[in-house]
Amino acid sequence: MKKHFVLTIACSVSLLVAGCMVGPKYAKPTVPMAPGFKEQPPDSFQKSDDWKPAQPGDQTLRGKWWEIFGDPQLNALEEGLTVSNQNLKIAEDRLRQARSMIRFNRAAEFPTISTAPSIANERDSAHQPYFPASVANNNTGNFTLPFDLSYEVDLWGRVRRTVSASREEAQATAADLQTANLSLHAELAVDYFELRSADSQKQLLDDTVKAYMDALQLTQNRFEGGAAARSDVAQAQTQLDGARVQDTDVTVMRAQYEHAIATLIGKPPAELNIPPAPQLKLQLPAIPVGLPATLLERRPDIAAGERRVAEANDQIGIARAAFYPTLVISATGGFEGTSITNWFNWPSRFWAVGPQMTQILFDAGRRRAVSESATANYDGTVAAYRQTTLSAFQEVEDNLAALRILEKEAQQQEQATLSAKDSLQLFTNRYQGGVDNYLQVITAQTVTLTNERNEIDITRRRMDASVLLVKAVGGGWDTTQLPSFSHP
Repeated sequence: MKKHFVLTIACSVSLLVAGCMVGPKYAKPTVPMAPGFKEQPPDSFQKSDDWKPAQPGDQTLRGKWWEIFGDPQLNALEEGLTVSNQNLKIAEDRLRQARSMIRFNRAAEFPTISTAPSIANERDSAHQPYFPASVANNNTGNFTLPFDLSYEVDLWGRVRRTVSASREEAQATAADLQTANLSLHAELAVDYFELRSADSQKQLLDDTVKAYMDALQLTQNRFEGGAAARSDVAQAQTQLDGARVQDTDVTVMRAQYEHAIATLIGKPPAELNIPPAPQLKLQLPAIPVGLPATLLERRPDIAAGERRVAEANDQIGIARAAFYPTLVISATGGFEGTSITNWFNWPSRFWAVGPQMTQILFDAGRRRAVSESATANYDGTVAAYRQTTLSAFQEVEDNLAALRILEKEAQQQEQATLSAKDSLQLFTNRYQGGVDNYLQVITAQTVTLTNERNEIDITRRRMDASVLLVKAVGGGWDTTQLPSFSHP
């Protein structure tokens, strides 16, 4: 009996060792690639404060990338998001779920052992055929303690590929978590800079209202002295009222951004109050960009797409394994007696062990359809991976272009604002001297305010582009931070 049992186990192990993997071997898909970014500045501009090429060992974007903006208030808000944002917690929970699925699928690599002990008092029917009437109604006990073992030999790699697919999905989910983390922190930074821009707009409009009140007083005095028409007073009053409307309107935008920030850091809007800081000096950081090839390793969404391509490749192997026979080794044993006294006696033992092979002979094309579906899913996943890569290249190019162009635009706008202020002062002096009418002053006031607001808006757009460029290059993340999930 022992020799027979050992021989059965030895044969089973041999089959397990000899098992092969059916299905395609995974190869990382190629993606459209360029030697460099089109919008990356030439060598003469690489030493500017807005961008620089990534250098080996560059630590500018590592971990808390928002600290490169040098704003303590922003740093505190970003820390609050890391701890309390609910969308981030959802992504973390999904990672925990994916990690559990690895353990679930890995369990198929081991035998399943179960037991179902039972105690019963049995009475046979008096009308049961083929039994003497003298024993038909005798009650008997049935005490059973069975142990069942079942193990599927992974001949064709179905189980191994299932475990591999769950591991790759978990890695993709881990990359999804990093993508969510990066996107949420970037969204908070953009909202913060929008709020600070609203503070600057509010300060500008407050000052403008005061200046227009002085202009209204000037026209009122000139009208009372007979040096100006009443239309001048009406025009000055209209200009003042319009500035007050703009001054009030900007507070709506500021309030909405403050509410959005509160939600991002996991607080009700009523619990967050960010003091205005209109004179805040925001610094444009140096952001390492690198080459397009390095972006494939630095973007978590690209990494997630590549891991799901590998998972789809495993799904093809799982589908193809269904065309081959399945080998299951089953064993059962235990004790069975008629009473508690003989339940565990040596003669009460029973056992059975042996392999069982099953093969589907006809399924009307079901397995072929599953295989074709897995192949189509793989092709679609590859296309999605390549599209994600192209979109990432576009995001880098867009924000490089924005920073380069906005730098020049900021210089032009600064000059335009200075010219507008000089023009306003000139027309105001000419009006006071009685040379021009007040319409010239009104026009100059409008042009000056428009240029001053544009200057603030360009600063805001440059800060937003800096944040979006950090996001586009991965925020300092790289694929070496993906968990391996090599152990249960």
